[in-house]
Amino acid sequence: MNPAGGVGAVVDFQADWAGLKLPEAVREVLSAAPLVQTPETRQQLLDWALGRSSGDTDWTLGNRDDHGQYEAVFQTRGVGRIVEAVITKARNGLAINFPDPAMRRRDPDAMVIGDHLPTDKPTYEERFGEGFEKTRQQTLDWLKTQELVAMPFYAGTDALGYGSLLIVPRQAAFFAAALGDLQGMIPRSRVPADFTVTGGVLFVAPPFRHTHFGGRQVVVHERTATHQEVFAYNLYPGPSAKKGVYSMLLDIGEREGWTTNHCAAVAVVTPYENQLILMHEGASGGGKSEMTEHIHRMEDGRLLIGRNVVTHEERTLNLPEACHLRPIADDMACAHPKYQGNSGRLTVADAENGWFVRVDHIHSYGTAPNLERLCIDPPEPLIFLNHYIVPGGTCLTWEHVEDSPGKLCPNPRVILPRRMLEDILDGPQRVDVRSFGVRCPPTHRDRQLYGILAMIHVLSPALAWLWRLVAPRGHANPSIQDSKSLEMQSEGVGSYWAFATGRRVDQANLLLRQIVDTPETRYVLLPNQHIGAWKVGFMAEWIAREYLARRGSAKFGREQVREAPFPLLGYIPHQLRIEGSMIPRVFLAVEEQIQGGLDVYEEGARQWREFFARELKQFLVPELDPLGKKIIEACLDGAHQEDYRRLIPHPMFRDDG
Repeated sequence: MNPAGGVGAVVDFQADWAGLKLPEAVREVLSAAPLVQTPETRQQLLDWALGRSSGDTDWTLGNRDDHGQYEAVFQTRGVGRIVEAVITKARNGLAINFPDPAMRRRDPDAMVIGDHLPTDKPTYEERFGEGFEKTRQQTLDWLKTQELVAMPFYAGTDALGYGSLLIVPRQAAFFAAALGDLQGMIPRSRVPADFTVTGGVLFVAPPFRHTHFGGRQVVVHERTATHQEVFAYNLYPGPSAKKGVYSMLLDIGEREGWTTNHCAAVAVVTPYENQLILMHEGASGGGKSEMTEHIHRMEDGRLLIGRNVVTHEERTLNLPEACHLRPIADDMACAHPKYQGNSGRLTVADAENGWFVRVDHIHSYGTAPNLERLCIDPPEPLIFLNHYIVPGGTCLTWEHVEDSPGKLCPNPRVILPRRMLEDILDGPQRVDVRSFGVRCPPTHRDRQLYGILAMIHVLSPALAWLWRLVAPRGHANPSIQDSKSLEMQSEGVGSYWAFATGRRVDQANLLLRQIVDTPETRYVLLPNQHIGAWKVGFMAEWIAREYLARRGSAKFGREQVREAPFPLLGYIPHQLRIEGSMIPRVFLAVEEQIQGGLDVYEEGARQWREFFARELKQFLVPELDPLGKKIIEACLDGAHQEDYRRLIPHPMFRDDG
């Protein structure tokens, strides 16, 4: 350890936490708890996750004899013994399963605000009829009686230095292991002597789900002038270890004038060694993780573009060589001011240390060979969630648990630490193209819905901002609990509104400034799942990725695109040619599909028009940027494509000044 107080001085957190400047609630809990342990290594956390002492487990892949299984059990007043999670030793890591199916994915209504600062989110008092102060103190008092894991980490990239802390009962140490993979951890003996909490503190207290909240997921966010406290009352990492930390970053950005985008980012390298950096945004399930995934091929090497849901006809594409992918980010990217230069392009860096990858699309061996290979034979043990497992067996990405007999859980996940990913790009990267993904339903004469998007739409900056305000959740979203409403739903501003704690207008203004300040970054809209009557899965965005990379920095000529019949969909290329093969017109002119036609298209346009009007009106408040007000009013007044171009007149086409 370096001498205390020296440059780069470090302390042993477990032994010396009392000498650090920690929030009063943290000091209150740690000073009273019967045991506080801070991990030095990742392997320690994996051992603790199985209820074992450090060093008790052989984590080599060849260990077939360890059939360990551990239950995260809590004795709950008035309820009795509750098994919140079952942790199983697999040859290739840990399999975490939740007996309650409602805990296997994020509840979109989990967040409530416990403070009295400005917010558009439901407050604790509004939902539960009283202030949070009493429950907060009860939570701290309960944690004082528990053996605890206290783990320091940085919210966002380590270089930004937003110190944060997790406090979780030791019997739920798997939660700490998951957070450590997602955000990184500061080893016990290497905590800076000047460590302070400027990001947030995450307190985890699972029994309160039953004693206070009727068994539902609840995560209470309490903001202060210096940091955020997050009280997580369930053990599924999605709304807390994952999105709770995202919330901390959004709060910091709101105070400092920047944001963390909800996106994946990838450098796409063509066979000719040209590189395009693509940043793909959208609601959960909108294709972010898939944007960094290798393209899926049929057994004979062709690409299945789509299958018609009415006629069962298939359309395929021959693509001899796909682009090489260098992943940058999977779900969250910090657009911090210190990264922005004079290139005119948005510059981002991955906000995570590991990726929370959904594998619901993998139903058999060979679907995603690179990902499957990494998960079956990883360099280090991995953490799997919602996977079927036999103790001591190999956890397979295509074997998912069932929510009920015959119904697979739609949200199987694996956490992939960045260091395990092949050819990953580190550090800030300049974005050439920002895409936005939309899950579209099958749409045809017998099912007249909103799946009218073509394979690719070119958007003006003003339209790109509007799509980020309304952020449609889309069709059959697998990442969140089912909504009973049949109408189109929004994920909220930026598609990260579910994780923000303040006012939507503040995030809208930040996103608008981000777009205005980056005139050299271009915008496209990409569907997934369906294009009209054609089921395409994520193939549409993979083909668009291949096409955009081959275009490189070349802008479209105005003569190469047509105005979409529905103005909010911008412009559509007349044709897409990849390596000499043409994409069939049915994927570029949905209104011409035989199974639908213009009437079906116009019905879909009506649904989109009403959705935009409903979602945009809530942003028309005095605090909205005047330019934003003009853009929204233009939309509500039925603006056309060229009207949107003039509102933010960045060069968009080849001949623009």
